[in-house]
Order: sequence, then structure tokens, then C-alpha cells
Amino acid sequence: MDELVGRLVAELGIDRQVAEQAVGIILAFLIKEAPADKVKPLLDAVPGAEAAAAAAPSGGAFGMGGIMGVGTQLMGLGLGMGEVQAIARTILGFAREKMGDDAVDEMIGAIPGLSQFA
Repeated sequence: MDELVGRLVAELGIDRQVAEQAVGIILAFLIKEAPADKVKPLLDAVPGAEAAAAAAPSGGAFGMGGIMGVGTQLMGLGLGMGEVQAIARTILGFAREKMGDDAVDEMIGAIPGLSQFA
């Protein structure tokens, strides 16, 4: 978890606390939306991932769920759309390093709308 958050801070220049919250929100989304067997390798590869997801606020604004709810939550942290996309791409790139391209592609393919961030 520290490695991923550190990468977001260093590469994107966002605040560490915002990066931690963003990772938690995205991981919680993946846990909820992806089949368990597709997201488990990522959770296994990132120590603290499940705790970060559990600490994330649940649900999007106005009860909005799915990818749009995640975007709304992230923008609620003060992030712009470009930053949200950069965070998503960085996290997915990190996942590719830890899990491999095929496993990440399967996870992405299992979640409607996620491919636009891949």
C-alpha cells in the first residue's frame, strides 16, 4: 500500500492523505464490482489493500454507484477529472506490475465502464 500511495504522491503530486483515500475508494470499488477471483491477486499483492478498502467511505454521492459513483467520490476529495484518470491509470499500471497484464485485463473486462481508464 505504501509503495502505491508513494507512487501516486511522487508521480502525480497529490497529497498523501488524498492518495490514501483515493486508493481505498478504488480498491473498495474493485472488491465490490469485480468477481472475487479476479480481484484477489491484487489484494494479495498489495499489503494493506483490504484495510484501505474497508476504511474508504461507502457509496457514491446521492446514492450513485458504479464507476460514476467512484468518480464522484474522488472528485469530492478535491481531485479534477484529469487527476482521477491519472490515479486510475497509475493504480491499474501498478496492478499490471504485480499481477500481470492478463489478470488485470480480466479484472477490467469484468467491470462495465472500467476499460476507459485502462
